[in-house]
Amino acid sequence: MTSVPAEIFKAYDVRGVYPDQIDGDIAERIGRAFTRVLADLAGKPTTEIRVGLGRDMRLSAPELAARYRAGMIAEGATVFDAGQVGTEMLYYLVGSRELDGGLMCTASHNPAKYTGAKLVKQGAIALSGDSGIQEVRRIAQGELEEPVGGGSFEDVDIADEFRAAALKFIDPANVKAGMKIVVDGGNGQAGPMVGPLLDLLGLDVSAHYWTPDGTFPDHEPNPLLPENRQFIMDKVVEEGAELGIAWDGDADRCFFIDDTGAFVDGDFLTALLAQSLLTRNPGATILYDARASRAVADIVEAAGGTAEINRVGHAFFKTRMQKEGSLFGGEVSGHYYFRDFYCADSGTIPALLILELLSVEGRKLSELLAPLRSKYFISGEINSEVTDADAKIAEIQAKYADATITHVDGVSIDYEDWHFNVRKSNTEPLLRLTLESLVSQEDMERRRDEVLGLIRS
Repeated sequence: MTSVPAEIFKAYDVRGVYPDQIDGDIAERIGRAFTRVLADLAGKPTTEIRVGLGRDMRLSAPELAARYRAGMIAEGATVFDAGQVGTEMLYYLVGSRELDGGLMCTASHNPAKYTGAKLVKQGAIALSGDSGIQEVRRIAQGELEEPVGGGSFEDVDIADEFRAAALKFIDPANVKAGMKIVVDGGNGQAGPMVGPLLDLLGLDVSAHYWTPDGTFPDHEPNPLLPENRQFIMDKVVEEGAELGIAWDGDADRCFFIDDTGAFVDGDFLTALLAQSLLTRNPGATILYDARASRAVADIVEAAGGTAEINRVGHAFFKTRMQKEGSLFGGEVSGHYYFRDFYCADSGTIPALLILELLSVEGRKLSELLAPLRSKYFISGEINSEVTDADAKIAEIQAKYADATITHVDGVSIDYEDWHFNVRKSNTEPLLRLTLESLVSQEDMERRRDEVLGLIRS
């Protein structure tokens, strides 16, 4: 029997090195197991299950996607194969056709040697380690009896209808024609997915690494790493552009560079997006993650909305948004979720909304951000390796016992003019710190160093 390694089943997806940890045989077993989990969730036989399938540009993706599909078909499922697409296009396929689930063959922002799968159930709601992924692991690692067979697949092209759906989030006539922007696709899926929309809007686009290439010849498709975004930061300044946008490999996250070449933090971008969306949806609820700047809640409440803090992770955002009808959710990591896009995260819709916002406001992005940058001083996420994470968290709580302490995700310590969150990594012996001061950059740095000293002592 093919041995399926337990370590490939992560908190939010399946991820591993090809072919050492995930090869064709393992992919087929995962396809079979995933179909059974979907059948259990839907309360019907596997022969009635309808599943969406997509893949990214990685060199291993055609082989592995074919094997995932073979596993699903072996269990009797009907597979709608969208081919090479951005991850949010797979989410759109699942949501718009009311499928029982979907599998995206991708390793997102990881280096070229990696592969994996993002798994969603009906409504494009992600499976997670807390709900579904470990059941897939258990079945894939067990004895699989003879498949029932009888499944089938259909190739589908959803590009045009996906882009039409994304455009509904703005009034295209509002976007200033000829606006100069720089884009960096990281040789991922952004070029073919978003490029036609930018052309349609009549923008002056300086496109780089816009062609999918699973060898990633230019840089890894992870703009959260400073070394991977330096290129576009420099290009924005060099070309005098109004905006820079970079995407990760599977293009479900986008990151922004302002007109001065400065990176825009995800919590500040969440605040701007929320403010824009609330003008059309007054009084709506906005979710933000436990690491975020207080700027998000302050801006949302000033705009007449309700801000709610949430646990980090796309499975938790999507599930809560679907249950409560929240309009929008944003994470510091660049995941932005939209109620009217099946509560899924998108790297296309935020780009469109920011282009419209800059056009309507008639101001530079740096000008819109200036009030936030002058009031909220944030550390970004800082990782520290620890031997006993739980003991360290207990020590932190004891040290700051006079603060307001909450446990939405890890531990959050709140004072009137500064606060921080410490979370355990899901996969490594790390504690992750994010800290903010409402006093000054120097105050943030002093308090950051104090907390890091405690964590690393």
